[in-house]
Amino acid sequence: MNQAINDFVSGKRIAIVGASRSGKKFGNSVATELKVRGYQVFLVHPEVKEIGGERTYPNLAALAGQVDGVWVCVSPNKVAQTLRDAAAAGLQRVWLQMGANSPEAQTVAREVGLSPISGKCILMYAQPVGSIHAWHRAFARITGTL
Repeated sequence: MNQAINDFVSGKRIAIVGASRSGKKFGNSVATELKVRGYQVFLVHPEVKEIGGERTYPNLAALAGQVDGVWVCVSPNKVAQTLRDAAAAGLQRVWLQMGANSPEAQTVAREVGLSPISGKCILMYAQPVGSIHAWHRAFARITGTL
């Protein structure tokens, strides 16, 4: 496994940028899955004070020093600002869920000194890996893309 991925999943306090008010987005599912796997999650949402009964934080600056990494699953047009916010808050470990990455995001990441993980699903790496993600992980290992 790549060292950046190992470092990210070794941290047990993760900010989630991309949970929705409806509770029906992938960010909400990842938050739930990470909690089941023993992670402490911190939901970041600029417009609401709680999601599903859990407190949210208005921005990443509110979590500076409290989290080990930032997992991002928002539309690509919102990622650049999220990267700027992460860097400004001193948060270096960033994971861009598949679909969140873009050429602009990579440019901004370089500009602010971040090297985000991208093109991979965190649920294939956060232990213990189960269900369909275990199959995906096995396939990635066979094809050399793990």
